[in-house]
Amino acid sequence: MQNVYIHQTNIISPLGFSTAKNFMELCNGKTALQPTQFTEPIGSIFAGKIDKDIFQEHFSSLNSAFVGSTIEQYIVAALLPLIQQKGLSENTLFILSTTKGNIKALEQNNIQAAHLFETANHIKNYFGFSRKPIVVSNACVSGVMALSIAKRFIQMNQAKDAYVVAVDELLPFIISGFQSFQAMSNQRCKPYDETRNGVNLGEAAAAVYISTAKEDNSIEIAGDANINDANHISGPSRTGEGLVLSIEKAMQEAKITASMVDFVSLHGTATVYNDEMESIALQRTNLLDVPVNSFKGYYGHTLGASGLLETVLTVECMKHHVLLPSIGFEKIGVSHPIQVIKEKKSKTIDVALKTASGFGGSNSVIVLKK
Repeated sequence: MQNVYIHQTNIISPLGFSTAKNFMELCNGKTALQPTQFTEPIGSIFAGKIDKDIFQEHFSSLNSAFVGSTIEQYIVAALLPLIQQKGLSENTLFILSTTKGNIKALEQNNIQAAHLFETANHIKNYFGFSRKPIVVSNACVSGVMALSIAKRFIQMNQAKDAYVVAVDELLPFIISGFQSFQAMSNQRCKPYDETRNGVNLGEAAAAVYISTAKEDNSIEIAGDANINDANHISGPSRTGEGLVLSIEKAMQEAKITASMVDFVSLHGTATVYNDEMESIALQRTNLLDVPVNSFKGYYGHTLGASGLLETVLTVECMKHHVLLPSIGFEKIGVSHPIQVIKEKKSKTIDVALKTASGFGGSNSVIVLKK
């Protein structure tokens, strides 16, 4: 079976409008999580929100004639540099990953525009993709799962190459949903810490170009798995069942063992049950000695964008031989002694895992190899 590689990437976030800018800010220890004012009854919360004025200035600089909603502009801004570099063929696949999409259209009573396939088709037509787009909307694993699906299409010779973009916009509707679960933190989130008390939310777009071409500095997607344990509509499995199986299946395809893994980028929402479940899953898969982090302390939870955003950052860690700390973590607050990274350090990373877990018992894992 053909190997599939990640080549070009791009990130649109509160920390910058390129992968390089975002990674530089993370290396400098900067977080996007700031007190952010929303309308009542939400009020002020810690969130990672893109400055719309700064973004509009950037979007204008792209010389784009695109007309669309804010979330569609995020998608265009993320994809445009990659498509300008790599181009399109008649057999290029386009996958959109999101949990909510253009839900803001509902405020304007534009029901049609709120449909996810409408957003995907709008982007498809603007860039000139020949094929019908694919939409992946499977809770918080969507970004990782979309990359997994693109890989499989290419390996089955159903596509020559693929662009995957993941996006979500931070809106009061989304915030109120998490508040109803009483899952929001009133401070910057602290994944895996004993004083963690909930998640922060954020917004971002991330785009990736993949193909079978082996280029200098490209990273192989060596294995993947997507397993749903159907535990609960919102709560993760207390035994980590779906995540354990996803890790095992992904490592099996990649032909690696736990001892070969150099780094794991976890989901790490800083909620009580998610972080505990992940520690159990790492114990069950013999990964307790591997350095791990969560990127949520930098961006908050960017929902459908989170898995792909964090995959891109993991790729950058591999390329730059560096482990980035899990911001906010001080003292272990889960039942198993996972090796949460507390400070930036140099390390050769030849093999990394990216995990994601979401509502409904969904779990996704990919194995990345140099």
